Amino acid sequence: MGGRVAFHHGDGVMKPGREERSSISASPATPQYWSIGIYAGESPLRLQSHPEINNPVIHQGSVSDVPATFVADPFMIRSGQTWCMFFEVLNAQTDKGEIGLATSDDGLQWVYRQIVLAESYHLSYPYVFEWKGDYYMIPETLLGGAVRLYRAASFPTEWHFASNIITGTFADPSVFYWQDQWWMFVCSTPYQHDTLRLYFADELSGPWIEHPSSPIVTGDKSIARPAGRVLVSGDKVIRFAQDCRPYYGSQVRAFEITELTTTTYLESEVSESPILTGTGSGWNEARMHHVDAHLTEEGQWIACVDGYCQPISG
Repeated sequence: MGGRVAFHHGDGVMKPGREERSSISASPATPQYWSIGIYAGESPLRLQSHPEINNPVIHQGSVSDVPATFVADPFMIRSGQTWCMFFEVLNAQTDKGEIGLATSDDGLQWVYRQIVLAESYHLSYPYVFEWKGDYYMIPETLLGGAVRLYRAASFPTEWHFASNIITGTFADPSVFYWQDQWWMFVCSTPYQHDTLRLYFADELSGPWIEHPSSPIVTGDKSIARPAGRVLVSGDKVIRFAQDCRPYYGSQVRAFEITELTTTTYLESEVSESPILTGTGSGWNEARMHHVDAHLTEEGQWIACVDGYCQPISG
């Protein structure tokens, strides 16, 4: 892959973006370089590469138990004194995404551990969270025909399927709990990236009801597809969106949800947006399309992000 080729890793199939097919000139066998880094800052909307580490912290060469084409879509969570990061690993033999695990004592230096979840179809976007003493994961399972909920039988390495919570073909399901209600964003056009739907439920297991304002985005691939964990901080709720123009996953935009009830929805783009974009050089030179930010005990924000580096041919 060279020039202007882009591949959709979250879609369950490896294929060039629709808007880019006319410009393909490189071999589709050329590897693509999505990898994972750690950013930090005083605000989750103003993040930079952490000064104490050399990014990326996890890349395709970090994966030791399967041959990896790339790693992407990182989510992390702290359990006791250990940070656990879950992410998509594209298995080069099967051309399917699986969910990998890395751990860290400080959130900065990471050690790859193992694949913790694989299905007969592509997995990505392992949205992990804790609820009432249990750990859950909702990965992207669009080729499974449903949004699927997993629960950790033995955290962080053993995950069991719990239930289908919404039936359909959805990309990047992103859940959060706000004002005694569960909410979930999903992209319902996983190959066009231009429609965002919103659901709500009283219980995590459902039943889930589509919001009367849904879809909240239609026909706009610059703000529709989720780009990481929905951030609930104090009285603010921030959703992150992939800007898929001109290419899939070009940068990350941020929107503050200013009104959210079971009958109303309002949002506005924050002044800092876009908060992540390609740097022009290095591991994330071309694109960045995912963020998961956490507030540390020291009052600083730390985030796992991913980035794309155009492969060098020859």
